[in-house]
Amino acid sequence: MKWFSIVILFLGISGTACGFTPVIDPHDELNTVLTELQEACQKIADKYTYPQQRLWDELNDVSVMLRHAKPVEERLEILIRKDEIREELTRLMQNQQFELSRIRYLKGIEIIKILYEKSISLDHHFSSVITFNEINSLSNPNSYKEFESIKNYIRSNSSKKSGFALSKVLEDNIYTSVFHTFISLFTSTQSTKAEKEKNLNQIECILDFTLSMHNDLNTIYFETAFLKKNNDKILDRLKNLFNGYTEPINYYTSLEQCRNRDDWDALKGKLDDYIENLKVSSAVPGQSFNVHRKTIDLEFPIDQLLQFINEYNSFIDQGTKFYEKFNIMLESYDSKSRCHDQIPYQFSALKSSIQTSIEKFNTAYRPVEVNGSKMKEVLYGVSAFD
Repeated sequence: MKWFSIVILFLGISGTACGFTPVIDPHDELNTVLTELQEACQKIADKYTYPQQRLWDELNDVSVMLRHAKPVEERLEILIRKDEIREELTRLMQNQQFELSRIRYLKGIEIIKILYEKSISLDHHFSSVITFNEINSLSNPNSYKEFESIKNYIRSNSSKKSGFALSKVLEDNIYTSVFHTFISLFTSTQSTKAEKEKNLNQIECILDFTLSMHNDLNTIYFETAFLKKNNDKILDRLKNLFNGYTEPINYYTSLEQCRNRDDWDALKGKLDDYIENLKVSSAVPGQSFNVHRKTIDLEFPIDQLLQFINEYNSFIDQGTKFYEKFNIMLESYDSKSRCHDQIPYQFSALKSSIQTSIEKFNTAYRPVEVNGSKMKEVLYGVSAFD
């Protein structure tokens, strides 16, 4: 894909300069950056349109004059002027490209900053949603005092001849622990039928909840851990992207250090030095290839940033679907349960956290939205309104 179309795709420039309109949300930092870029690019286009058009018109007039000129001296004078116009046009076009490259690069840095903050926030989010201890406490009947009380009652009333005790390993396993409790409860000869029914009534909601939700809660824990691990990869990928992004301008501070030191002005200074060197080199004969190569070095990281944005969007889409699935899991039990009053409050807190997470994935963490409906105009550089 050509670098121009890649840059436009990634940056979402619009108007006659680029024919591309971002989806605007006043609360979305990313789209604010894209809007600012759109306006900056339009200003650059406006700045250079008239001077370039004037030179093109003059070049056309000079070409006509050259066809009708007879004396050698007059033709030579016209040819010299024609070369001067071409050189001035080339200089203007290069300066326009340098200014566009600079603003695109700076806005790319801003997007990296925003995505880094979002990814750090996601890391904290995944860490705080739920822990293994909370899952174990919610889904294991052995964690409930009512169940433990029944087990103690069974131990104190069981017959030494017919009863048996579980090992520590089997005692911690919810299925063997529940099975053993049921068997001991109903085979006990030390308690009456009424006592057995009373004891069962005390723990029936606990058993229904833990046995019904054990697998689902574990799924939520392990898939949240999976998302966190993937977010760690996103963070590492973003840090490496920043290193590659800033290497051409000889800025070698890591993304984390740059953020912690608030070193963005120094980075901007490096970019301005790089652009100034390009302008100086472009005025030196024989340096056109070197200038072209250095311009590509500045533009190429934008392609990589575009690829990263695609990865980020896919990850956010994946996280959104996971949490929507978690919500369905939790709602499925709550909707059919007759034990609302005995469901632990942590379950309601988890449900609320999952619902908040869905909202965050749809707002704070949502994918970078860019309207690509005018791709034809972007690729050919022509606005639909021209």
